Amino acid sequence: MIPKGIPLKNEQMFSLAMRHRSASPTDVAGSYERLEFFGDSVLGLVVAQYLYEHFPNWDQGMMSKAKSSVVQEAPLAEIARKLGLEACLEMSASEEATGGRQRASILADVVEAVFGAIYLESGLEVARWFILEQLNPYLLRVSTGDVNPDDHKSKLQEIAQSLWRKTPTYRIRNEFGAAHDKKFSVEVVFDDEVIGEGVGRTKKEAEQAAAAEAIEVIRRNVRQ
Repeated sequence: MIPKGIPLKNEQMFSLAMRHRSASPTDVAGSYERLEFFGDSVLGLVVAQYLYEHFPNWDQGMMSKAKSSVVQEAPLAEIARKLGLEACLEMSASEEATGGRQRASILADVVEAVFGAIYLESGLEVARWFILEQLNPYLLRVSTGDVNPDDHKSKLQEIAQSLWRKTPTYRIRNEFGAAHDKKFSVEVVFDDEVIGEGVGRTKKEAEQAAAAEAIEVIRRNVRQ
């Protein structure tokens, strides 16, 4: 059943948007991956148009940072949880056993698949309305000029320079997962000492997660 609030009538389309590749008898064609690819482009267009129209004084760099801040895994996963999509996911028992139903990367993917499905069923205007409604809290945040609220790497570098006049380095600890759902584990290092670790579906996401953990470690030690 399609959760309340999602402007989609086609149950089959919604089921496809919720079906992980591990539960698809035909791999790609029977999973959400193609819809997610399409929905990602729809999302990018809607957010880019919104920023272009609402912030005429912002240059390309400012708009690009704002777009990256909004169109990323964490906000999309939060939207999926708010809509109750984790309960609708269809995946294999093995994928579920490894925490797939709560995995942020999968939740972000299915939200984009839903965006794509809405566009295909009802067109751009309905898709735009729904996307902007869901992203409203994040768009309000960047409208204040804080276009890097989740740029933990930059914040860590500022803290490190202020405290020690040193710059952190990042190194990949591990790569794991299936080819279609690869993850990266990254460490952030000061003077050969690991002070933060993070995991993400891209190296950049993993670095941001590691930097966020390092910031918390530094703040706890400074307070002591």
